[in-house]
Amino acid sequence: MESEGEHQKAANFGLKMNAIVWFLGTPFFHSMMARSRSFGSDISVFVNPETILLPDFTSSMSFLHELDQDWLLVASPRNISYLPFRLSDDGTHWLKESDKRVKMKELQEILSRKSQWSPSDGKLITAWNSRGSPLHTGTLPPFLYGKGTHNHWVISEALSSHLRFVFDASWTISSYFLDYPTNQSNDLSGRESWEYVGNSHLGALYGSSLFREANFSSLVRLMKCSGRYLFFDPVSYAVSRSGGRNKVGLLEKKILHSWRKKKVSACVETIKSSEGMWNWSSKNQLKASAKLDFPFLLESLLSGIADENKTIVLTVAGYSYKDMMMSWVCRMRHLKITNFIICALDRETYDFAILQGLPVFRDSSAPRDISFDNCHFGSKCFQRVTKAKSRIVLKILKLGYNVLLSDVDVYWFKNPVPLLSSFGPSVLAAQSDEYNKTGPINMPRRLNSGFYFVFSDGSTVAAMEKVVKHAATSGLSEQPSFYDMLCGEGGSNRVGDNMCKEPETNLTIYFLDRDLFPNGAYEGLWEKRNVREACSKMGCLVIHNNWISGRRKKLERQVLSGLWEYDISTRMCKQSSKISC
Repeated sequence: MESEGEHQKAANFGLKMNAIVWFLGTPFFHSMMARSRSFGSDISVFVNPETILLPDFTSSMSFLHELDQDWLLVASPRNISYLPFRLSDDGTHWLKESDKRVKMKELQEILSRKSQWSPSDGKLITAWNSRGSPLHTGTLPPFLYGKGTHNHWVISEALSSHLRFVFDASWTISSYFLDYPTNQSNDLSGRESWEYVGNSHLGALYGSSLFREANFSSLVRLMKCSGRYLFFDPVSYAVSRSGGRNKVGLLEKKILHSWRKKKVSACVETIKSSEGMWNWSSKNQLKASAKLDFPFLLESLLSGIADENKTIVLTVAGYSYKDMMMSWVCRMRHLKITNFIICALDRETYDFAILQGLPVFRDSSAPRDISFDNCHFGSKCFQRVTKAKSRIVLKILKLGYNVLLSDVDVYWFKNPVPLLSSFGPSVLAAQSDEYNKTGPINMPRRLNSGFYFVFSDGSTVAAMEKVVKHAATSGLSEQPSFYDMLCGEGGSNRVGDNMCKEPETNLTIYFLDRDLFPNGAYEGLWEKRNVREACSKMGCLVIHNNWISGRRKKLERQVLSGLWEYDISTRMCKQSSKISC
């Protein structure tokens, strides 16, 4: 199910869907679950928009609302390939081709006759009482909704956690899934294949499935017999009015010699006779089934993500900076910036990023051994990493895209792209690393290569080629190469107090106003009691968390300042950033 269709259907019925989606549009399941907790309803229900629910769903929810325990319901709809009716415009009843209203009993009989059991993870209905215990212990992975695994994972974890009474209501809730026949093969490929494989990897990485396999066939069944709701335990073959392992069997003794015995037995046999038609086994549902590789090359990512001006926001990260990368991503989402892309410097970052549904590619030429805490400013590791950034920027420029390079330790207050793009072609607009409050900001080696904007034009490409070539033979990081190649050694190409002019390529280098783009040492902003407020008074668009040694100190400074947008424990953006979860 595509996200666009889901949003449209929700809009038709006056509903809102505010879950975070990955860059190709599929909602995140963990974001949807978090969003559901913000509603004030007593019962939460997750159901695929293509599923038809009949009135017994409402009556079942009314019964379950009175249960004196925390519960989790799961139900599998029946598949139907053709429905000879259409829904009325107001969505209140079904109509025949003649526009004559269909009676509910007639509809249910036809649906039952033309449908069949064919359970799948993406079609399952789940419901639970909202104000009780958590569904499970631990962290819900960032599954992509409707792409397999997530429902089985939640059920398995709920059973393992023993926090709720878990039961199957497939025989009580009349539900049907419109499964239209298509010409597509059952073998998924491309994007679809990756989404399902990604979910299977998440299911194997998180939770208890690695240690135990849930036996869904032993789930207690909810049934309605002679107008009464009863729970049937297929293990003990006992019946109860209230459910729960500790209560099943109480009713059995009372009905042994009653007139209901035969009716209840018949209801139980109906359930037992249909169980062989489908299987609730979780075997292979929570196992990684294939190699995790993103189905997109850099070129295809760029064409799908760039904005209307062919501009890309690029960041580069290794695994030790993955959490800071995620905080940066959350800030992009908060600012509604969608044209960002991530270059992963190692396999670990690449795997992590794609499992978070991020637009990521891997730099195959990146240096190894960069994911350690000693990869800080001035280290040999740092020098190798920075040189990878300029190579990637040059590659993207040659593909015809403008680039705003932003390190993950640059916090964005507002979107700076409109201002930066106003400088026009043949200009490299970069942050100044000068810390003195007065005087020129284009002094030697004060060009910060962790935040700059460039257009894809001949002058810029030629100048970047000079920088990359010089950095490749330098024993320093790429930052000195930027200044020496563009502003000249010792600043021989300086123009005024805030510019340089590279004579061979005719590229202008503009050092950005530090009130708008402060570095980590400017005005002591990071030492202010309220960094956000201080930056707001100055009109900052971004602030760089540099001029501090060591990843841990950098991370601590940003978290304590309140400029941190990522909840590591839930793998989601913090709600304090006002992102709809």
